[in-house]
Amino acid sequence: MNKLNRRKFLKGGLLGGAAALTMSRKAAASESFEGYPDSMGVLVDLTRCIGCRTCEAACNHEQNLPAPDKPFNDYSVFDERGPEGQKRRTTEKAYTVVNRYDTEKGPVFRKFQCNHCQEPTCLTACFVNAYTKTPEGAVIYNPKVCVGCRTCMVACPFYVPAYSYSSATNPVVKKCIMCYDTRLKFGRPPACVEACPQEVMTFGKRKDLIKLGHERIRNNPGKYIDHLYGETEVGGTSWMYLSGVDFNQVGFDTTLGNQPILANVKEFLAMVPMVLTIWPALFTGFHLLATRKEAAKEEQNKNEKGVKP
Repeated sequence: MNKLNRRKFLKGGLLGGAAALTMSRKAAASESFEGYPDSMGVLVDLTRCIGCRTCEAACNHEQNLPAPDKPFNDYSVFDERGPEGQKRRTTEKAYTVVNRYDTEKGPVFRKFQCNHCQEPTCLTACFVNAYTKTPEGAVIYNPKVCVGCRTCMVACPFYVPAYSYSSATNPVVKKCIMCYDTRLKFGRPPACVEACPQEVMTFGKRKDLIKLGHERIRNNPGKYIDHLYGETEVGGTSWMYLSGVDFNQVGFDTTLGNQPILANVKEFLAMVPMVLTIWPALFTGFHLLATRKEAAKEEQNKNEKGVKP
């Protein structure tokens, strides 16, 4: 094992160790949980997005976030890259970002935020119960109980939670909460959905959005890829997507599978007595999760570099 892999291994084990007992307990309690049947969701049609960033501005205003480094009408952000060549990610100052992808069919824009999983791995991994899955479909976060362990950041299959480094005395994780406090719990759509001038996003009951997504695919042959991303990935998500190009060309991880991450943990923990599995399971499970995410990221970067506009 080289130094890099060993460091990732230890990182996964240390971050996961504090969550071991909680995860095993939640695994048993969540045996049949598949979200809430009448929860709300959002259907995102990537063929309609023009990259105007209106959704970013709406989110910023609704959540009282600080002004961005560049104004929302500055489209040079689409050319920005992280230290490893990655596209923009969410941060403590931005709960949603729009990225541009140069695909075989030309530029495609994708809005990125928390997908609000039906069976959230961030919730399962949190040993202080800072996360809650609401009946309305949102995965919300309680900063008052968070201890800043960042286990949720390792566990999330979509790389969503962002850690706040602005205060050493108040360690919190920041992410989209689907405008739960100000909108969703009152039956209103998230601010980004309501503000979009292109009607890229449709708000409604998740089960109805699944039907709508498949109807669009069926009624528009050749326009969409025959797949509704988020319907089944990692057990399903509240945010689902339609695309006119392969999802791996626009930054989606297409290797996640349909089973919730928790299902794999449950199977592993059931193999041998708990006293023998806590540390091996956590070291191995989180190491494998981190490794798989890194491999998926590398494959995604290769796909992005290999596709010419």
